[in-house]
Formats: sequence, structure tokens, C-alpha cells
Amino acid sequence: MNTRIGLMVKKFNLLKIGYDFMGYSFHNKKELSYHHLIVPKIISNEQGYGNGIEEWNGAILTKKTSHAYLHLIELYDYDCFLSLTSEMLDQIFKGYLDEENLYYINEILNSFEREYQNVTNCKGKPIIKEEYQRRLYKKR
Repeated sequence: MNTRIGLMVKKFNLLKIGYDFMGYSFHNKKELSYHHLIVPKIISNEQGYGNGIEEWNGAILTKKTSHAYLHLIELYDYDCFLSLTSEMLDQIFKGYLDEENLYYINEILNSFEREYQNVTNCKGKPIIKEEYQRRLYKKR
């Protein structure tokens, strides 16, 4: 794990609370990844910012659920993606995972799921996997 990612995991107390910036649970830090929120990795590299892994530029997400789901949402509903990004950035600015932000993230995800519940991929499978709907953080 990248040193900066490890510092974010520690700062936001993720191992203790057991969920990521979008309210998805994980069991060990190997399940976590960094998601670029403001400056995408490819632009960071092109502009000479390195890999762009800075606290102000990203959120720690669970690889197989929230990270994959967020990229899917970006493809299907960019406004929804931007709303989720805004909530995660707010948590970064606050310096902690906030119950209110997590509530709004869950509400945004619920809305996406209602709208896209019957959409399938090219193989005929639903785009919204069952594990994407299993969020730990759902309360207010």
C-alpha cells in the first residue's frame, strides 16, 4: 500500500470503523484502493504531478464494491457521480467520515439503483450487482 494511502487510512481511522468513504465495509487494508476525485491519474501523470495520490485529491474505497461501483456510476449517470464525489470531498475537507455525508451518499446510491435497476450489460446481466447494494452505512 502506498505510504500516502496508508496515512489516509490511519487519519480517517478506517481500520477501526471498518467502512470506506462511501459506507462499504471491508475486513483488511488489502481490500482498499485510492480513487482520484479531482485530478484523474492520467492527467496527473501528463501534467507532471506524479500519480496524483494526495489526500486532497482522493478517497479510500473498497476495490471490489464501492470503487468498481463508482466507476460504473460515472459511465451511466455523470451527475450522480459528481454528487457522490462532492460528498466524499466534503469528508476530506472535514478530516473525518461524517454521518451526514454517508447518509447523503446512501441516498444518492438508492436513487441510482431505483433508476437503473432494470439496466443490463452486454451479457444480459444487471449492471447493479447485489454486492453494490450491501452498504454497511445506511443510517442517519
